[in-house]
Amino acid sequence: MAIHKLKPMQVEKAKIKGMMNDGGGLYLNVRATGTKSWVFRYKRQNKTVDMGLGPYPTVTLKQARIESEKWRKVNNEGIDPKIERDRQRDEIKKAENEEILNFSACAEQFISDHKAEWTNKKHIQQWENTLKTYAYPVMGNTPVDKIDVSMVLNVIKPIWSTKNETATRVRQRIENILDWATVHGYRSSDNPARWRGHLDKLLPKPSKIKVVKHHAALPYQEIGGLITTLRAQASIRAKALEFTILTGVRTKEVIGAKWSEMDLENKVWTVPACRMKMKKEHRVPLSSGAVKVLEQLPVFVDTPYLFVGTRVKQHLSNMSMLTLLQRPEHESGLGYDSVTVHGFRSTFRDWAAEQTSFPREVCERALAHDVRSAVESAYQRGDLLEKRRELMDAWDLFVNSLPE
Repeated sequence: MAIHKLKPMQVEKAKIKGMMNDGGGLYLNVRATGTKSWVFRYKRQNKTVDMGLGPYPTVTLKQARIESEKWRKVNNEGIDPKIERDRQRDEIKKAENEEILNFSACAEQFISDHKAEWTNKKHIQQWENTLKTYAYPVMGNTPVDKIDVSMVLNVIKPIWSTKNETATRVRQRIENILDWATVHGYRSSDNPARWRGHLDKLLPKPSKIKVVKHHAALPYQEIGGLITTLRAQASIRAKALEFTILTGVRTKEVIGAKWSEMDLENKVWTVPACRMKMKKEHRVPLSSGAVKVLEQLPVFVDTPYLFVGTRVKQHLSNMSMLTLLQRPEHESGLGYDSVTVHGFRSTFRDWAAEQTSFPREVCERALAHDVRSAVESAYQRGDLLEKRRELMDAWDLFVNSLPE
């Protein structure tokens, strides 16, 4: 019986879907998606049985050969390798006085391990809340090595068509947690939550059923009236909303803005990477209108923020501007109940596309979008600041030229 047919380079470069035979019952299973795993194939009662030995490259060729040799000897002794492996695992766990980790325990450990890289607390809460709502009731108490495709489908299928964005995120989170469990030795079989080449064969594509909901935006022809109303108010949140409209940035970037980020002499606001969605530093050219807003703001000694909330040391809340925008006029609001703060980015973009001749890339960069290809990014390192300054000055001029 020929064994050790495969070379390390063959394993590393394998891309064509199929089973590559190393001999002695050991195979490398290459999927259409490019992922690879080891399989030990043996016969019991004239039936072919496949036993997973782990993913490549987590399990190397050398390790896979050692494992297959071990289980080949077990099979030759008349013992079913799968049954024997389960028995050995149970004995080890009992000897170490360990319980088999269930899915919820693995999920909690995964979240704990990754909290350091998730700087947004809201992101951590979303992970915890979606898993508690959808995954835990179905598989929370299930040993992680017993979770299969049917369980995953029982979690996401009921909401796949009605809440597809949520269902997609839940699936991705389950997949990540099960991958974590595999790397830590709690699972050895394929990931049942994998999408490409797996669940995509069982569920309709999100693009076929997902209804895209855009943030409600105010037509740019009506922006002048809103700005006039805002300037008539002295509140900090009114100033924050005006500044948001004039700069085209996101709510999170505005409410967290600090005086140390402002260069009023050169009319530039530098937003640090940690507060940007794409985690890249973003320079914002300040128009004369935006600078005027800053000059009207009070400066507090005990806080670094521009737009200070009711608690002096803290910035405005995430909902402050939206509340002002949508609250009825008789309750000291603006009465734009169908418009969102984020929608003003669309208002600005529509104006730039329909009323100006500025290049698309300049307009997208103003919104901190990078539409360049990898090649373009390699050769064009600048951020088009001066061209964007012309664009934002034109936007400021347009806003102030509209009738009230």
